[in-house]
Amino acid sequence: MSKTLRVAAYAVVVRNGQILLARSPDGEGGHEWVLPGGGMEHGEDPYDTVRRELLEETGYRIDVTGLLGVDSVRRTFTSRLRPPEDHHSVRLVYEGMVTGGELRPEVNGSTDLAAWHDLGALEKLKKVRMVDIGLELWLERPVTGRAAKAGTRS
Repeated sequence: MSKTLRVAAYAVVVRNGQILLARSPDGEGGHEWVLPGGGMEHGEDPYDTVRRELLEETGYRIDVTGLLGVDSVRRTFTSRLRPPEDHHSVRLVYEGMVTGGELRPEVNGSTDLAAWHDLGALEKLKKVRMVDIGLELWLERPVTGRAAKAGTRS
């Protein structure tokens, strides 16, 4: 079985009771909301990754105001067309503050829309689990840098 590792950096950006999210295709013809961020390029510092990804996906420049934590998940992917893959994702979650730019969708990228969402309305959104993990880290700010519920998910 092949083994892959992906390291990515994401930002939780909250302002006036709203969180900044990006929209991504869900693979089933629909969309789901994600934390803005993405994969590190070889040799890139994760701090630079999160700032680059936020600009690409939302149009905003941010200052990183803190490291909220790290999420690590391992999954086995299977497909009829390829051999099974043992995939490990390591996701650094930062807090960010908008310092410039204008909200706009990403062009020719992995997302197609960026928008602010009321924190109280997140339950109604179709979103990836990483949004909940990022928000949990932002709210709880655990000294370990690990979300309390992280070990309970599959």
